[in-house]
Amino acid sequence: MANIGIALSCEERPARELVQAGRAAEAAGFTAGWISDHFHPWNDEQGESPFVWSVLGALAEATRTMSWETAVTRPMVRTHPAIVAQAAATTATLMPGRFRLGVGSGEALNEHIFGDAWPRPAIRLEMLEEAVEVIRLLWSGGVVSHRGRHYAVDRARIYSLPDEPPPIVVSAFHDEALALAARIGDGFATTKPDAEGVEAYREQGGRGPAQGAFKCCYGPDREKAVETAHRLWPNESLGGTLAQVLPQPADFEAASQLVTPEMVAESVPCGPDPEVHIAKLQEYVDAGFDEIFVGHIGPGHDAFLEFYAREVLPHFATRPREHAGSAETAT
Repeated sequence: MANIGIALSCEERPARELVQAGRAAEAAGFTAGWISDHFHPWNDEQGESPFVWSVLGALAEATRTMSWETAVTRPMVRTHPAIVAQAAATTATLMPGRFRLGVGSGEALNEHIFGDAWPRPAIRLEMLEEAVEVIRLLWSGGVVSHRGRHYAVDRARIYSLPDEPPPIVVSAFHDEALALAARIGDGFATTKPDAEGVEAYREQGGRGPAQGAFKCCYGPDREKAVETAHRLWPNESLGGTLAQVLPQPADFEAASQLVTPEMVAESVPCGPDPEVHIAKLQEYVDAGFDEIFVGHIGPGHDAFLEFYAREVLPHFATRPREHAGSAETAT
């Protein structure tokens, strides 16, 4: 059975609230967490964007047993892979055996801030592959010089390293990215219950956990929960490549005017009925995911944790995972 963790959104919650949410999740029995890495929120209503590496430092002290993973970091445009390598190595020393680096090819929303051109998808995957190569070279502990197609490193060495390098999980939403994840990753992540993607990842030799995630909005009043989810995360219902190419929160706000509350309610479990939340989790279980991360939209995060611990998680027993780098989650 899949392990179930929580997902925290830096786009929606300030740093102190994120740290408190992580502490409360551990107290509720969760042992694994995702946390997003954004420069901008998707819209102004979300209204936050704390620096994820600072938050992870605080989470290292606020939690004692939970594993944490960036979901996901883009070691490509706004942050050079050498800096990501150093940040991830330091984080891994603060929480030994509890950190995984999740990486992906990114969105223009976060990556355009220095005025760089936004590469087309095939180039972004090239950049991600080279970035992961640079990160692993620097984690080897020696002096590294690298001159590739996209990145240069000149006689750099990371001195503060964990005893073991953290696993690198690669985000993948289409065939080319899945092939890359299977080739270079220690796991792959997506936000859809994509059974074909899990199968393709395994068939191409992918190792480590297949991770899936979704958002929900718990509350005693379903209509108010739908309203909250629609107000804060209408972008979840946008299709195509908009999530990768729109550069400003205002652009997402304009595009999201096409998203109705009914559309959000179709994909986001809302309200107090545990069966609705259980059914969504079951989609990912049936698709073959090893780990599933649930993010809560809006206020009342502690109530969401209590609800899931009491009404939802008991329906999903756990057993040890066979994949390296997989974190078990208590239910």
